Amino acid sequence: MVSYEEQDKQYYEHIIRNLKDRGVELSDIAEIVIFLEKDYVEGLNEDVSIYAINKVLHKREAQNAIMTGIELDVLAEKGLLSAPMQRIMQTDESTYGIDENMAITLASLYGSVSVTNYGYVDKLKHGILGKLNDKSTGKINVFLDDLVGAIAAAACGWLAHNEIEVDKMLNNQQKSLE
Repeated sequence: MVSYEEQDKQYYEHIIRNLKDRGVELSDIAEIVIFLEKDYVEGLNEDVSIYAINKVLHKREAQNAIMTGIELDVLAEKGLLSAPMQRIMQTDESTYGIDENMAITLASLYGSVSVTNYGYVDKLKHGILGKLNDKSTGKINVFLDDLVGAIAAAACGWLAHNEIEVDKMLNNQQKSLE
């Protein structure tokens, strides 16, 4: 039987591999986190943002949502869904909403600050989100664009709920530069 830690590692590595295969690096998500939090976390940088993102990516509920969403995007891209689901995914039907619901659920794991950040960044399509939402590429990212936004928003929530730890991390980084 696989231990929880081994399973977590497998899920995490699967997610990282799938994100990369879909054109998303952790640095892309960190750029969104910094964009959202630059006015609230003085000195926030990519390393601390990626640390927060990794906290999100190791949470089981987040892992399940991300794996499910990416899998549905991949299956749709391969034309393997039945009608009418295939058409809904290919056209990213505006009233579908399950992708946003899944993203809001993921963001809500880290409180209202994450949910509001998700709504804001989803509307703006900042950074990699604009690229993922570009229908001209032929890629189907119905779930991925929302999940990436939710990962970033959840990381913002993690930062907000762990202020003391974040301050220590940033102070230690500053001291090591001196």
